[in-house]
Amino acid sequence: MGHTDGVPDVFDPRIYATGIPHDRFRILRDHHPVARQEEYEVLGWPAGPGFWAVTRHADVVRVLKDTAGFSSYLGATQIRDPDPADLPFIRRMMLNQDPPHHGRLRRLVSRAFTPGRIERFAETVRRRARELLDAARESGEEVDLVRAVTDDYALLNLTDLLGVPASDRGLLLAWTERVIAYQDPDEPPVLDAEGRPVNPRSPAMLAEMFAYAQELAAHKRRHPADDIMTTLATGELRDAELEMFFFLLTVAGNDTVRSAAPGGLLALAQNPEQRRELWSGKVGMDTAVDELLRIHPPVLSFRRTAVRDTELAGVPIAAGDKVVVFHASANHDERVFTDPHRLDLARTPNPHVSFGDGPHVCLGAHFARLQLRILYEEVRDACAGLELAGPPRRLVSHFINGIKSLPVRVEPYAPRG
Repeated sequence: MGHTDGVPDVFDPRIYATGIPHDRFRILRDHHPVARQEEYEVLGWPAGPGFWAVTRHADVVRVLKDTAGFSSYLGATQIRDPDPADLPFIRRMMLNQDPPHHGRLRRLVSRAFTPGRIERFAETVRRRARELLDAARESGEEVDLVRAVTDDYALLNLTDLLGVPASDRGLLLAWTERVIAYQDPDEPPVLDAEGRPVNPRSPAMLAEMFAYAQELAAHKRRHPADDIMTTLATGELRDAELEMFFFLLTVAGNDTVRSAAPGGLLALAQNPEQRRELWSGKVGMDTAVDELLRIHPPVLSFRRTAVRDTELAGVPIAAGDKVVVFHASANHDERVFTDPHRLDLARTPNPHVSFGDGPHVCLGAHFARLQLRILYEEVRDACAGLELAGPPRRLVSHFINGIKSLPVRVEPYAPRG
């Protein structure tokens, strides 16, 4: 589906298989900062009522901060409307709540995400990065970093932090894949009796994961440990809230790093001069992590619903309208970022919205940054050079900025001694 009235389409998940559609976002930012988008039938999913695409940084931040005007609760946070029968269930998740209810859950969970606990994981995370990279390098000069390193890195770090036993890690990966990759043709859809795709976020699809969360919680009450599930299981969460948290942490916690890590490595491979500045220590790792997140945000879009008639960037919006913010566009807004398509690992200030903004700003941002920083440090120490050995393969999704494969040639350091 092409452009209507000169307004580019940014809805079709297939567009994103070739990368972020920067040319389309630029036209929207410059000429249609709040643009009407058709929500036609695509990949077997039924048509919807359409939505407003918000592409400028200032407007994205406004929508994310104004929870009284733009709700996460009314229609949840995915572009596609959930089945009305599933909505009450989906609303149990913190992501799909508004203040003040959102605040109670957020407080309970932020107690589990203490900076101290996360720092204690740094050693394990570093050891894991090193082991995965060593194994990848031994397999030859050419390696798919997604398959060999970043997928396992993200999943295993998360399962450690949650406290999931090693034998159960494969389950978490299968559940995450099902929820995140459902628009991708490589991931076979789950169909109902009439042959229609089933929403992976529906109660039926999540029953198995929820039963597991309760079993794990019961285990943690008997055998407490220094992990997030112990804190949640022994806290004030109700059963249904605990299940939803397990779902949120499993999917959001795995997939953000799983998308951001190869995205950052891809940007480094494509920008050898900047990579050399980082490798030589001329550029600090912390600003580099943020710039790599700006260039490759793990999440492309988030949906809100207008609570009342309002206007945004001069465009009237009716109560009940869907409003979708595009992080990837906001992060490349010329009004905020000088030369936004240039990778500048020393860029500061860098007010990217890759972790969102407002009360829903990513709870695990600190853990994500730590994992990314350590991974890039270990890649720097293991590989003198990094260059693409073929085109990366991307996820077909307008939600997750995923990379399914990243073939690189690794230049090893000369042997020491």
